[in-house]
Amino acid sequence: MPSLNDISLRQLEYLVAVADTLGFRRAAERCHVSQPALSAQIQQLEEVLGVKVFERDKRRVMLTEAGEELVSRARRVLTEAGDILSAASRLSDPFAGNLQLGVIPTIAPYVLPEVVPALVKQYPRLKLRLREDKTELLVRALEEGRLDAALLALVPELGDVEHAVIAEDPFVVAAPPGHPLAKRKQVQLADLEEENVLLLEDGHCFRGQALALCTRIGAREVDFRATSLTTLAQMVMSGEGAITLLPALSVPIENRLGQLVVRPFSGLSPSRTLALVWRPGYPRADALRELAGTLRSVWPGLKATAKPS
Repeated sequence: MPSLNDISLRQLEYLVAVADTLGFRRAAERCHVSQPALSAQIQQLEEVLGVKVFERDKRRVMLTEAGEELVSRARRVLTEAGDILSAASRLSDPFAGNLQLGVIPTIAPYVLPEVVPALVKQYPRLKLRLREDKTELLVRALEEGRLDAALLALVPELGDVEHAVIAEDPFVVAAPPGHPLAKRKQVQLADLEEENVLLLEDGHCFRGQALALCTRIGAREVDFRATSLTTLAQMVMSGEGAITLLPALSVPIENRLGQLVVRPFSGLSPSRTLALVWRPGYPRADALRELAGTLRSVWPGLKATAKPS
């Protein structure tokens, strides 16, 4: 039976890299080693474990059934090992070293140009490593330890995460000039009944929130799904009569040319709650809460009235 001395964290890192990329060359590039060196370590690990982790030929690499379980366990080991390093760093300086931060696409372009310089100034020893992706993928990366925290909108699908609220981001209606809604200073939810509304494609949490609102008030989704808020704004500008919902955070950029008519909702406006989230038990949670406070103080375009949670 193999002992712990026969297995290294580096081998587990290589194992997970091959599982993620399904290619030895791509995994070697990701790990900054030569392909022969990586292949040799994987082969040695398989021999020690007595288990074939990968099926491979000249065309493809696939995980075996046994390999799937071993890779899952390897991810947990690497996450715990990373937390040990984070805990040690926290004891000396919680804002020193790397911070892997994920951001969803409906937040990233509207806040990063302002908040990143502010964070660099506030925490000069902190090295931000940013990743933009959809909510589901960011949450998975958090669970697997590939991210330390993420900036996203709170939705039930997040599962078991801890968070600090940054701000409320109200929804607004964006319409082309000449649209009947453009004549109003404010829009009521009932005004959207029977309106044609453009929405994002599946996978964006903002789509889910906007779709739920449209379904509740009887608006009709147009048979077109945009990949970004920029595409939504451009399609409305084309003047085909459809409207869309935008988060207020995005308006200064998406309507910088003034070609959209943007109207707030009257009364209690639908909105999304923006937050910094991290996995339970993360060793630098106190530092992330402080980081969230800094984000609230420099958050662009919105008055961050929410209190930390």
